[in-house]
Amino acid sequence: MVPIHETTRRALMDYSVRRDELVPEPTTRAFFVSECGSRIRDWSIRYNFAKISREIGLREATENHRHGHGPRLHDMRHRFAARTLIDWYRAGLDVEREIPKLATYLGHVHVNDTYWYIEAVPELLQLATERLQDANEEVER
Repeated sequence: MVPIHETTRRALMDYSVRRDELVPEPTTRAFFVSECGSRIRDWSIRYNFAKISREIGLREATENHRHGHGPRLHDMRHRFAARTLIDWYRAGLDVEREIPKLATYLGHVHVNDTYWYIEAVPELLQLATERLQDANEEVER
């Protein structure tokens, strides 16, 4: 179980009702399905996200009907993970204790996959280093 905002829950419920009306006998148990009832493929999700991003101005138009460069779905996931960790460090929370929650939310099988964000984001690496230095200073006192 992963906590989601009430508006997200309602949107997913509305989608499931409409999906079941349009595709009463899907060929998959996947939650999100295509018009023909099959699982939506990742390339289709990326393509449609890029297309919509261009239409609403998040991506600049390019030649040959390409969808340009701009945010990707994975960028939003990365930003969410990094912001959550930064907020925890700034709030003084025990990140070691909290990170399994984030790993679960992100769907990581191993919590080590979530620690990667600390190394990948300079601000997080700085906050983690400062926390470690503070802990070492307390032990030395």
